[in-house]
Amino acid sequence: MAATQSLPVLVLKEGTARTTGRDAQKANIMAAVTLAETIRSSLGPKGMDKMLVSSFGDVTISNDGATIVKEMDVQHPAAKMLVEVAKTQDAEVGDGTTTAVILAGSMLKKAEDLLDQDIHPTVIIEGYKKSMEKAIEIIDKMATKVDPMDEKKLKEAAITSLSGKSVVSGHYERLAGLIVEAVMQVAEKVGDKYVVDLDNIKLEKKKGETLDDTQLVRGVVLDKEVVHPGMPKRVENAKIAILDCALEIEKTEMTAKINITSPDQMKSFLDEESSMLKGMVDYIVNSGANVLVIQKGVDDIAQHYLAKKGVMAMRRAKRSDIENLAKASGARIITTVDDLSAKDLGYAKLVEERRIGKDKMVFVEGCKNPKSVTILIRGGTDRMVDEAERSLHDAKCIVRNVVQDPWLVPGGGAPEEEVASKLRDFARSFSGREQLAVLKFAEAMEEVPLTLAENSGLDPVDILVELRSSHAKGQKSVGVDVTEGKVRDMSKTSVLEPASVKKQAIKSATEAAITLLKIDDVIAATAPKGGGPPEHGHEGMPPGMGGMGGMGGM
Repeated sequence: MAATQSLPVLVLKEGTARTTGRDAQKANIMAAVTLAETIRSSLGPKGMDKMLVSSFGDVTISNDGATIVKEMDVQHPAAKMLVEVAKTQDAEVGDGTTTAVILAGSMLKKAEDLLDQDIHPTVIIEGYKKSMEKAIEIIDKMATKVDPMDEKKLKEAAITSLSGKSVVSGHYERLAGLIVEAVMQVAEKVGDKYVVDLDNIKLEKKKGETLDDTQLVRGVVLDKEVVHPGMPKRVENAKIAILDCALEIEKTEMTAKINITSPDQMKSFLDEESSMLKGMVDYIVNSGANVLVIQKGVDDIAQHYLAKKGVMAMRRAKRSDIENLAKASGARIITTVDDLSAKDLGYAKLVEERRIGKDKMVFVEGCKNPKSVTILIRGGTDRMVDEAERSLHDAKCIVRNVVQDPWLVPGGGAPEEEVASKLRDFARSFSGREQLAVLKFAEAMEEVPLTLAENSGLDPVDILVELRSSHAKGQKSVGVDVTEGKVRDMSKTSVLEPASVKKQAIKSATEAAITLLKIDDVIAATAPKGGGPPEHGHEGMPPGMGGMGGMGGM
């Protein structure tokens, strides 16, 4: 009996690393906080950019939270949770990604103080959940309803979003105007609300010129050129046919063999092929079309006949492009040439091939009521054009959010400070340890105005004291004005943000913090054979979980 008891019981595979209790919590919190600290300096109009170098040597320069965490090769599973926060925020509302990650990191940092005081994670989680619900309620109360088609308010929200992007500094006004015009053009009224499909605002980028040359095209820009040199390069009052098929003789589905024994048979075979293609072209011309956009290929003979008839044609257009062109011009996408008729054609005032930089592009402009538009982004370098596209994408999402859910809150950290101020009063309604969790949640919310002040070279302590004092007096719109370098009423500075973005940031951050606080055991499987000896992470982390790779490029 004694011999049986001395045998070791192996539950986990040999080489499996396990971290439990406080060690696991500490390691997870540290990894998440490290990631949040990394992108903290990129918040706000005075935030810095990050240079990310991939393992292939590709360079990305950005201060967009979602882009930074996506490009970083994050290894630690807890830090990956914060990457998910940024992705969720980006997918849901398109902006506020840096804020969401900073809040999540801050909540975990404050929770660690409570864990050190032997407060159980369940109590902290309960306090955080109630704080989140209250925070959403506070933001709803301080939000102001606006007219979803109020161009001035929409522009102010777009400028607030763009002002946080360093690459577009000095071009806010113009770019915000383009974005607002584009969103208002594609917005459709459904019942008593507006709906905006962001796919209908295409962002096309081309290196060259400057950001000031970025333009809005009331139609579509195709990154294609006219297929035949004999075709017209400019067509006014264009009647556009869109074909989702090839202008070629299709091969038979079954393998077939044709025996040709004389040159005459060969000639009649080729003539028949040519006349079939000519018949297709005649069909197109008879419908009245003078511009043809085809998703698939165009036979050389068909190109020749189209050129002779003065029809302008583009081939191998992307599916998304032909769908946008159909929405813009009012054309119907046709799957066989035989179905084409005059009522299927779209209209554009001008279709023209233009040289942009080294490439040729086709501009379809002057559509009657385009429900799809294009913003052609220009810039001096590839990096600048890429970052400008990310900035405009965020601004596009912000304007969409306001049009669909027209509630605005002042920016500059004012909502976060108001939430913190009200949560301190709310904490008094708790008698147990949850009160401490609510107070820590309030402190975590103040990380946003604190970071804004720090990134602007201001004294964070002085700013925070002033903010607390103002909000205690009921001045709920007071935030950090980074341009003036002082605390002031942000509603008077036209710094406005959609309430939906703030609410989503708080929700995403709180849920990530709660998920990580629930973990008290990390079991990491053995590395696969041939992968070398297990590496040791810091703070007792399991193998393969030490730190965050890919940050060397920053």
